[in-house]
Amino acid sequence: MEPKLKNKVCIVTGATSGMGRAIAEYFHKEGGKLVLSGRNQERGQQLTEQLKGSVFVSGDVGEVAYNQSLVETAMEHFGQLDILSLNAGILGLGNVVDLSIETWHKTLETNLSSLFYISKFAIPHLLEGDGGNILINASIAAFKSFPNHPAYCASKGATVSLMKQMAVEYAPKIRVNAICPGPVDTPLIWDSASAFEHPEAAVENAKKATLMNRLGTPEDIAKLAVFLVSDDSSWITGTAMTIDGGILNT
Repeated sequence: MEPKLKNKVCIVTGATSGMGRAIAEYFHKEGGKLVLSGRNQERGQQLTEQLKGSVFVSGDVGEVAYNQSLVETAMEHFGQLDILSLNAGILGLGNVVDLSIETWHKTLETNLSSLFYISKFAIPHLLEGDGGNILINASIAAFKSFPNHPAYCASKGATVSLMKQMAVEYAPKIRVNAICPGPVDTPLIWDSASAFEHPEAAVENAKKATLMNRLGTPEDIAKLAVFLVSDDSSWITGTAMTIDGGILNT
C-alpha cells in the first residue's frame, strides 16, 4: 500500500515532545518530508537523526520571523509546501487575578498568534498546485473549562474559531481542521495537573472520567492527524474533532 503522505512536505511545530513528536514520526512513516520545529536544539537534532531526510529549525513560534523562516526552509529544502501540523502550546497557569500580564500575552502568542503568523506565510504556497492542509492541535479546553487555565482555555477557544474562519476563506483549495484532545499521557498533562491541589489524583480522576477508562496516547493523536491531512478525509474541513476517550460525554 502506498504511503498516505508520499512526497508531501509538512511543517510540524511542537515536534520535539509529546503529541507533536508522535505526529512527526507517523508523518515520516507515511512518506512525508518534514520541517520540524521546536525550542530544544538537542532534542531536535536527535529527532532529525531518527527521521532521516527531515530538517529541524529551532526557535519560538510566538515570534513572527521564526514562522516565516519555517516556511522559507520548506521551500528552500523541498521546493513546495503541502501540510501544516501546528502543535506548539503552553499552559500559562494561574487564575485571572494572579496571572501576570506577561504570561497572558505569552500564552496567546504561542497558542493562537503563532497559528496566524505561520498561516499568513504558508497559505500562498499551500494554494499552489492541488492545494493543502492545515491541522491545528487544539484541546477540549475549547469547550470545557478548567481551574487556573484562563489563558489556555481562551486561546484554545479562539483557535477553533480561527480554524473555522480559515476553512471558509480558503476552501476548496485548502482544508483546515482541528484536533481537540482530552487527557493525553504527555508531560503537558502533568504540568497542567500542577494547577490542582493534588496533581496525581487530578490525572487519575481525568483517566477515570473517560468512557474508555484510560488516558490517551500520543500515538492515538498521531493516527487521527494522519487521517485528517491525507486524502482519506478529503471531504472534511472546518471540523473540530474531539479525541478524548469520551470525557466530554461524562
